[in-house]
Amino acid sequence: MQPRDITTTARDLYRRHFNATPTHTVRAPGRLELLGNHTDYNEGLVMSIAVDKYTAIVSSPRKDGKIELISAAFDQPESFWADQPKKNTTAPWADYVKGVLEQFQKRSVHYGGFNAAIAGDIPMGAGMSSSASLEVATALTIRQLFPFTLSQSGSKAAANGGLSAAEKLELAKVCQAAENQFVGVRSGLLDQISSLFGKAWNTMSIDFRALTVEHAPITGEAIIICNSGVKHALVGGEYNELRENCEGAAHKLGAKSLRSVELKDLEANKARLTDREYACARHVVSEIQRVVAGERALRADDHAQFGQYMFQSHASSRDFLKNSTPELDLLVEIARGHAACLGARLTGGGFGGATINLVRHHQADDFMRYMTEQYKGKSGREMKPLLCQVVDGAA
Repeated sequence: MQPRDITTTARDLYRRHFNATPTHTVRAPGRLELLGNHTDYNEGLVMSIAVDKYTAIVSSPRKDGKIELISAAFDQPESFWADQPKKNTTAPWADYVKGVLEQFQKRSVHYGGFNAAIAGDIPMGAGMSSSASLEVATALTIRQLFPFTLSQSGSKAAANGGLSAAEKLELAKVCQAAENQFVGVRSGLLDQISSLFGKAWNTMSIDFRALTVEHAPITGEAIIICNSGVKHALVGGEYNELRENCEGAAHKLGAKSLRSVELKDLEANKARLTDREYACARHVVSEIQRVVAGERALRADDHAQFGQYMFQSHASSRDFLKNSTPELDLLVEIARGHAACLGARLTGGGFGGATINLVRHHQADDFMRYMTEQYKGKSGREMKPLLCQVVDGAA
């Protein structure tokens, strides 16, 4: 489904439910991480891309201070007062919207009531950041409806203009805080930054210590997603457990974060850590090194070498971080058996979701047929690969 299609879906839903035409439209893309699994909250490095799977929100303001939401993915609408964005266990999907609103309240962003319809084509539970896409789309919707500018020092009302890089970063922080504090997942900034800073046909190299984003072209290969069919649910606690072990390891090693730890120092001080802390740290420290090497390979236009780093990344996630699953491992091994596949690895938080595959473009169709047949034969699961385009960030 293309962006225009999900926008049309959202508009049609809005007209049916509210018997009116929406006045504002926003869409925000999902993301895939090429390299850098669970390195963002360790102040590490990540290479990611924004892809052509979106969340669209169409909206209009209302005067009574009430907010009413309708989603194409869920039957039950949700409504609440603008100054009371509280959880409703019967509509957990709305937590991502409410969390952003709560963060805006804390930053003195003034907003009122509105109606909104939401539609998307990011597969939920596939590790493509449908939640961050919804958060970013929400933030930009509020900015459209009730114009303001956001900076480190606060917010102020303003004419609705373009987003500077500095304001994109502040909005990403708002969305991350919504997920951390309202939803309860202690995620890093990767998903939100990727949705906001994406650039068509380019990778993003994100430094999570300096909070900088650099773009570099990636052309000539196909990027294909294979969804394992095992839906991940990071609110289950696995993500938080990984973060706690990484932070515990850094503390015991006397480092601000694992970004500051060299592999040789980690090995020399292994006895200070629990087995789980060591395993998590071993993955993160080596993964940051792989991102550096991967950036070098892409600059040299050596996509075959970059693909090898992807395979290495998956093995590290599987063996040390232990956020893979038998289904994800199977998808990577099947992909490795196709001559056109340069690299494959799990993408996203793990514990289910999808693999990302770098494939020679002229053999993409054959690769997708092969993956569908092989995965069905070996797992019994149906799977339809997705060919993704690298796109611009939210607008």
